Amino acid sequence: MKRRLGAALLAGAALTVPGAALADTLQEALALTYQTNPTIQSARADLRGVDENVPIEKADGLPDVGATANYVEYIDKASNDFTSPDRGLAAGIDLTVPIYQGGRVKNSIRAAKERVQAGRADLKATESSVFTQTVAAYMDVIRDASVVQLNIQNVDALGVNLQATRDRFEIGDLTRTDVAQSDSRRALAESDLLAARSNLIGSRERYIQLVGQPPENLAPPPPLPNLPASPEEAVAVALVNNPDLIAAKERSQASRYDIEVAGSTRLPSVFAGASTDYNDPLGSSPLPGTNGGRRASQLGVTLSVPLFQGGRPAALERQAQARSASALETEIAVERSVIAQVRSAYSSWQASQETITATTTAVSAASLSLEGVRAENTVGNRTILDILDAERELLSAQVQLVTAQRNAYVAGFSLLAAMGMAEAEDLNFDVGPLYDPVAHYDSVKGSWNDWRFEPDPVAQSTRTVDTPAQNAEISRE
Repeated sequence: MKRRLGAALLAGAALTVPGAALADTLQEALALTYQTNPTIQSARADLRGVDENVPIEKADGLPDVGATANYVEYIDKASNDFTSPDRGLAAGIDLTVPIYQGGRVKNSIRAAKERVQAGRADLKATESSVFTQTVAAYMDVIRDASVVQLNIQNVDALGVNLQATRDRFEIGDLTRTDVAQSDSRRALAESDLLAARSNLIGSRERYIQLVGQPPENLAPPPPLPNLPASPEEAVAVALVNNPDLIAAKERSQASRYDIEVAGSTRLPSVFAGASTDYNDPLGSSPLPGTNGGRRASQLGVTLSVPLFQGGRPAALERQAQARSASALETEIAVERSVIAQVRSAYSSWQASQETITATTTAVSAASLSLEGVRAENTVGNRTILDILDAERELLSAQVQLVTAQRNAYVAGFSLLAAMGMAEAEDLNFDVGPLYDPVAHYDSVKGSWNDWRFEPDPVAQSTRTVDTPAQNAEISRE
């Protein structure tokens, strides 16, 4: 279904970073996030823990073998005891084989497998969420660098304007009021530049938090493919592919098996058993002919039929039914949330694209207006304040444009994420084989070795403690 979507592109969403040659790309940032982000690594570890529930539940249906050994020294015997040995050694091996447990093991395994599927969907949801945050951080750096550049240009322009105003004041062409107005606007522009620099530093630090390394001359992002033509199309895809909804459905199915598990506590259990015991007084028996070791073996079947358990089975089943009802309602709640999220993201994406068109027109008009006001000022038809207002309008329109471009791209990617189309396999990473959650599951699902050991875990994500504190410097080449 993903592949049948039209390749709609996000028009006008490529922002440029002022400065030197471009180095980092969005795909590289997402690939680094995929490989080194601690939230994603943690989610993978959580899924491996969920995988282990399958062999844990299977273990209840497998034979149980145990051995015991006991050595005793009788240090104080009764004065009239002439038959007990002074010491003794006892050892035994017991084998218990479950034959029937009312379907508890079978349904517990089924529930565990469903939760593994839910866990895989949770991992995809986590990856998609972190990718969306990374895209937003990437675009924030680009936007804020552009805003800093625009504010620098505005400060420079207002500085030139202030000097020209002072020069004209000196020759009596302008008043002290004109100088004060120019000085005030330049001071406000410097204040705006400081705020823009602070925002850029914050965006760069957020980028480091997600990607693991500082941003370096970020390239414009590529157009987003497979954007839907309508909100209805987006919702239809999301209802099939959204990982949060998939996880909720898997958990609903698992909860149905939990009801069967709870009900099985009413049913009989059958176990086959075998045991071998060995006893030896170790030559300390006072009775003749009793100092050798003796062995005894047993083989049998045990039937356990619960007759009365104080209402526990019914309570467990009712509890499982209530939890299943909760899971079903949660599934509907997640579905509602996904629908709302998709429609909202689609609306934001559409609105941002329309805003790009409008602000592009506004920038062009404001630029033309500024030129006209400056020309009219030279012949005395416009005041210095008119020039300052026109410059401020142009800056405001330019900032709105780069903000709209950022918002459009992030909204488009968020829409794809909500549709379940912004997962690792959709992003064409150049990182070699992607993480395969099935590989770990296949390696443990049938494991029955009690003495299987795995290496102690070590952190897979990268630390950022050695990255330098970010500044707001940008190249002005």
